Parts: sequence; C-alpha cells; structure tokens
Amino acid sequence: MDSKDRTGNDRSVTSSKTMPTLPQTGDTKLIRGIGLWSATSLNMIDMIGVGPFITIPLVVSAMGGPQAMLGWIIGALLATCDGLVWAELGAAIPGSGGSYQYLREIYGPHRFGKLLSFLFIWQLSFSAPLSIASGAIGFASYTSYLLPGLEQQYASHNWALHLPLLGTLQFHWAVAGTTFIAIGIVLIAVLLLYRRITDIGFLSKFLWFGVMGTIGWIIFAGFIHFSASRAMSFPPGAFTLSKNFWLGLGSAMLIATYDYWGAYNVCFLGDEIKEPAKNIPRALLLSIFLVACLYLMMNISILGVVDWHEMLRSPNSNNKLYVVSTFMERIYGPWAANLVTVLVMWTAFASVFSLMLGYSRVPYAAALDGNYFKVFSRIHPVYRFPHISLLALGGAGLLFCFFSLVDVISALVVIRILLQFILQAIGIIVLRIRRPDVPRPFRMWLYPLPAILAIIGFAYILLARKDFIKEIRYAFVILIAGIFLYLIRAWHYRDWPFRAALPTTAEVKAS
Repeated sequence: MDSKDRTGNDRSVTSSKTMPTLPQTGDTKLIRGIGLWSATSLNMIDMIGVGPFITIPLVVSAMGGPQAMLGWIIGALLATCDGLVWAELGAAIPGSGGSYQYLREIYGPHRFGKLLSFLFIWQLSFSAPLSIASGAIGFASYTSYLLPGLEQQYASHNWALHLPLLGTLQFHWAVAGTTFIAIGIVLIAVLLLYRRITDIGFLSKFLWFGVMGTIGWIIFAGFIHFSASRAMSFPPGAFTLSKNFWLGLGSAMLIATYDYWGAYNVCFLGDEIKEPAKNIPRALLLSIFLVACLYLMMNISILGVVDWHEMLRSPNSNNKLYVVSTFMERIYGPWAANLVTVLVMWTAFASVFSLMLGYSRVPYAAALDGNYFKVFSRIHPVYRFPHISLLALGGAGLLFCFFSLVDVISALVVIRILLQFILQAIGIIVLRIRRPDVPRPFRMWLYPLPAILAIIGFAYILLARKDFIKEIRYAFVILIAGIFLYLIRAWHYRDWPFRAALPTTAEVKAS
C-alpha cells in the first residue's frame, strides 16, 4: 500500500492502522471512451426516462389545473441554477464519483469533508436504487396498459416503525404482476451494462434516438390537434397567491425536480469522459436546455388534447399514469395508444440503463479513495468497469421495486436534496472562498446568484408541501445511521475525528 494519500501527504505518521487507500494504478484505470454526443445522450435519456409521461397528472393534480405549467417552468430554472453548480465542480474536479469528490475536496479531504463524502455514498446506497427502481416501476406501469392482468395484486402490507423524537416511519409494499416486470427490467439493464464502456457509448446513442422519436411524435401530434381553450381553461383563482397555491407549487416543483434530474449523470463518469474539463459543462447545460424545451412543448401539447379535469377526477387510479396513451388514443385510435405505450416503455428502460451506469461509478470512486468498502473498488479483469458496484446497486434496486412510484419519488427527492444538493450548492461558495487557487476551466455564470437560488429553491421544495415531515424523517434516519457507521469505521482505522487532521494544502504552503 502506498504510504501517501492522493494529496501527497505522508500518512505513515498518523497510525499503524490506517484507512485502506487504493492507488490508481494501471489495474484500476478506466477508459476515456465517452465524447460530448454520447455524454449528452446519456444525460438526456437519464433526465427523460418515464418521469414526464407519468408525472403530468401528478403535477396538474398538485396545483389543480393547467397553471401547473409553473411547476415545470420554475423547475427548469432551478435545474439550470443547480446545473451551473455541477458544471463548475465537474470541470474543476473531473474524476469519477461526482458529488463524492466534490464534497470531499470542498470541506477538506482529511477533515469534515471525509465525513460528508462518506455520508453522500451512504445516502446513495438508498437514493440511487430508488431512482433506478422509479424507472423500472414506470416501465411496469405502462406494461399493464397493454396487459391489464398484470395489475392484479397478490400481497401487500403496511409497516410502521416508531422512533424516539423522530416519530413514526411508515412503509407500504405490494406484490403484483407489474412488480415482476420491474425486477426483470433491472436485471436486463445489469446484463447490458456488463461490457466495455466504448460499447455502451454506441448503445446510449441508439436508445437516445428512441427517446427523441417518442417525444417528437407526441409534440407533433399534440400541436396539430391543439385546442388553446382546453389547454388554457384555468379554474377560478388559479393564480391567487394563497396558502394552497404555494403548497401546490411546492408539490409540483418536487415532481418537476425529479423529472429534470439526471443532467449531472455525466459528472459520475468523469474518468471516462473525453476532455472532461470541456465536455462535462457542455453536456450538462446542453442537456438541461434541450430537455426543458421538450418538456414544456410536450406538456402543453398534451393539455391541449386531454382535458385536465380528467386528471383530477381519478387521483387514486393507476389509469392516470397512462395519460400519454389516452392522448394518442384520442387523436389516432387504439393502435397509436398501443404504439406510444411501447415507446414510453423504451424511454423508461433507457433511463434505468443510464442511471445504473452513472451511479455504479460512485461507490467505486469512494472505495478507491479508502472511504468505502474495498470490494467496490474492483475492476472487471476483461471489460475494465467496476462490476461489483454495478451488481450491488442493481440488487438494491430490485428491493425497491416492491414500493409504489409516488412513495419512491418523494423519498428519493427529499433524501437527495437534504444530503447532497444543498450541501453542494453551499460548497461551491465555500470552495471559491477557501481555494481560489483551484483551476476552474468553467466558471459559474453570475456567481454566486445561481448557487443561492438553488439553495432557496431546494429549501422551498422541502418545506412547502403538505405532510412534508414524512419524507424528512426518512432522510434524518439515514443521516443518523450514516454518521454512526462512519464513526465506527473512523474509530477502527484511527481516522478523523479520532486523530488529528492532516494539514491542508493551503496550510502546508503557509508554513
């Protein structure tokens, strides 16, 4: 084992029982095989997935009418602000792992940043499989449009856990025919990703064409059959700034945030991107802009064909998940509804594929750095990708396929905002202050305004919703468990805070 850490500081003086650190030798080096087009394609299929095809009725229900478009518009602005945070960090620290590397470097790799980067990986053990499962569940939901018998439920159970101070955690799981479809999709994605990254770049472009073709057809069909009176039939008091308006906007923005997430997927693949300092910011901002335009056009076109009142009358029915199928059936008939259902399933699978690819590199990067379990640092001897990390996340994603889509989305968004995005948006300001010497090939536009707006927007989503405390409880439980696990590991390896922190680069220069 190398006696120096990644910053070059001598670790031999700290303890004879140090945290295992794996150097990046030729056996662990990844292949830079993803160019700008492939990176943008991966981001876009990650962002689109099944989300917009299923969540349109959820957003409309949250605000009670077509004024729900505000949720997508403000969500696009929030995604852009957050994207600028990712773009600067991704260009400055272009390694595999994304937020793991950013939090570690921002808050000190041998101090508080060590804890925060570990907590990021810990929460990712829950949020990444939740994200993967959401795409698989969405795929299965559309499958049941073609085969209604799959909706038959075989078993279900409500489970509650009472915790001191935090309150009650509630879970509901169920087993239906769609559950087995969702599990099968996760397994297929794992099998397709079990190959060289250069082959995956080609496959991402192939999936991208299917996703773009689906959305293009929906937009075209909607605009040639568009009814402005139907799309703009706002209910009385739609824009009255009442308490219900702000609560509804918060719920709509939570769902829109889920729909826009994924542009940062390229940041998790930093060691596999060609010219990362240039291509990471370009792929990020380009994919956000293109997807925002597509979402707005698609949602407006659907509201111009399908009466939004229909989406409100059956809020507890799975039929509202088929709004795109209903949309095509109104225009062209059953054959078009069946065809678009298959295409939506294509996009859902593409999302699962892209999510699993990006997230599987994060535990690998942490293990390589000695801040996570060593087994995740293993590289496949032939295909040169972190296969243990891929298999572990895929296995966890299988378990979350037993939960409902709404619960999965809500838990995912809240956990990620609290334990990752707010810390990262604050961190980019901290890094500018503490480390002005860090090379920044891309600098945030209008700094620090986008970072501040991102923090405010995420805080609003967390608090401006009915029953918001439910998901926050999940996040706090994960946070407390993660801190406890980190302290056990740190004590075992005599790492921070159980030993004096190593000096930072700035402190070494000052001395």
